[in-house]
Amino acid sequence: MQLGFVSAILEDLSFDEVLDFAAEEGFECVEVMSWPTGSGDARRYAGTTHIDVASLGQAEARAINERCATTGVRISALGYYPNPLTPDAAERAVYLEHLRRLMDAAVLLGLSTVNTFVGRDQWKSIDANWPLFQEVWPPLVRYAAERDINLGIENCPMFFSQDEWPGGKNLAISPAVWRRMFAEIPDPHFGLNYDPSHLIWQQMDEVAPIAEFASRLHHVHAKDARLDRLKLDEVGILAVPLDYHTPKLPGLGDVRWGAFFAALTDVGYTGPVCIEAEDRPYEGSLRDRKRALRQAAGFLRQYMS
Repeated sequence: MQLGFVSAILEDLSFDEVLDFAAEEGFECVEVMSWPTGSGDARRYAGTTHIDVASLGQAEARAINERCATTGVRISALGYYPNPLTPDAAERAVYLEHLRRLMDAAVLLGLSTVNTFVGRDQWKSIDANWPLFQEVWPPLVRYAAERDINLGIENCPMFFSQDEWPGGKNLAISPAVWRRMFAEIPDPHFGLNYDPSHLIWQQMDEVAPIAEFASRLHHVHAKDARLDRLKLDEVGILAVPLDYHTPKLPGLGDVRWGAFFAALTDVGYTGPVCIEAEDRPYEGSLRDRKRALRQAAGFLRQYMS
């Protein structure tokens, strides 16, 4: 396994500066955020562009690969996390076009993986969302398969606050849904960017699914979550999720990291594990955000060295 981080937390640094920091701290890879430039997405951790895939040509791709070779830090995946099943058809078309651009850019860069969300109409049930999933995702997966690009779907429900109520903005929330997704689209290029933290606050086992979905693990995020049982007892599971849980750095929450890495090892996972730093006490400054990555890496290396 290779230890890396998601570049969104260093949004104010250039791509070259991100690689320099990664090399200085001994990281082996970086998931590089590749949102459209000027996308205007105001969601936290969204909108970062460390590689502009819209303007990427062979010369630019060659320069990026040379820079990676010089620093010894590879790109684990290109990342872009919009809502591809938004009910707004015009908005959806923009997202899907940019996802295809990411896949083309991954080919130019010699990469194997693009990470994203499945998406969801937050006002509809999973079953009611399914017809649009069946319309949008099979051709998108075919596009990826034709280019031998893996799609890593992060299992984040995208339900944290009131503006994502009541269903969140991503279908891929649980083993039951993943099983249904992969039955619908059996192509192995369609898989997971597995994040254990999102199972914690949904009160599910964050380790058990690894065995069943081993062949679909294209990428792994290392993020933690702390469930506040006292608050949950007060507000219940139907409350807005941030009312009873907090995203944390690895080691500061409830993920069973020893069991988690044991399970990854048992299934033979040898891919990237990228820290997704989303912990507010560590976000006051660039120095704090670098410290967050450094601290998380120190914790995770005990399981990866």
